[in-house]
Amino acid sequence: MPDRLVARTALITGAGNGLGRAFATALDARGVRTVLTGRRREPLEETRALLGNARVATVDVASPESVAALADELADEEISILVNNAGVPGPVKPLTEIEPDEWDDVFAVNVRGIYLVCRAFLPPMVARGAGDVINLSSVSGKRPLANRTPYTASKMAVIGLSNTLGAEVGTAGVRVNTLSPGPVRGPRMERNYRLEAERSGVSVEEAERAFTSRATLGRMVEESEVADALVAMLTMTGLHCADIDLSAGMVGR
Repeated sequence: MPDRLVARTALITGAGNGLGRAFATALDARGVRTVLTGRRREPLEETRALLGNARVATVDVASPESVAALADELADEEISILVNNAGVPGPVKPLTEIEPDEWDDVFAVNVRGIYLVCRAFLPPMVARGAGDVINLSSVSGKRPLANRTPYTASKMAVIGLSNTLGAEVGTAGVRVNTLSPGPVRGPRMERNYRLEAERSGVSVEEAERAFTSRATLGRMVEESEVADALVAMLTMTGLHCADIDLSAGMVGR
C-alpha cells in the first residue's frame, strides 16, 4: 500500500527542541516536508540542520497577529498536517498561590494557541477535503497532579477542544486527534522534579521516583516513543476524535 505520509507537508509548533524536534525527525524520515515553528529562530535552525526537507518560521501561537502573519508567510505551502505541540509547563505551586497572570499565561499557549493555529490553517484543509490535526495534551489532564492546576486544566481543555473540533470538520474529511503523553524524559521533567523537590523538601531523585511510581511500567516514556505514536496515528485512517495515551501505564493505575 502507498505510504500516506510521503510528500505531505506538516506544520509543527514548538519544533525547536524536545517533542517538537522528535516529531519533526520522525516525520522527515517518512518523507514528510516539515515547517518548523516556534518563538525563537535559533533552536528551529538547529532542528532544521538535522532534517532533509524543512522550512523555518517564527511565531507566537498565543498572538492572533503573529499566527495570521504566519499563515500569510506560508500561503505557498499546502499544509495537510498540523501538529499543535507548543506548550508551557506553568508554575509548580498550590492553586491559592498562583497569580491570575500565571494562570492566563498557561492557557494562552496551551489552549488559545491551538485554537488560533487551527483557525488559521484548517480552512484550506476543509476546502481540499483532507487533512490531519494532532493536538498534544497530557495524561496529567486526566488524573490528579498536585500543584499543577493551570497545566492540568489546560490539558483537559485540549481534549475537549479536539473532540468538538473533530465533530465540526470530520464530515469534510479532516481528522482531529489528541496525543496524551505521560512524563517524557527530558529537561522539562527534570525542571518539574527539581521544583517539586524544593517545594516538598525531598531529593530530586525521590521526587522523580514518587512521580514515575504512578506508571505501571515504573518509568517515563522517551521522546522517540511519543514520536513513533504520532506517526502511527497519522497512518491509522479510521482514527478520529480519539485521545491516545502514551504514559507507560500511568492512566491505568
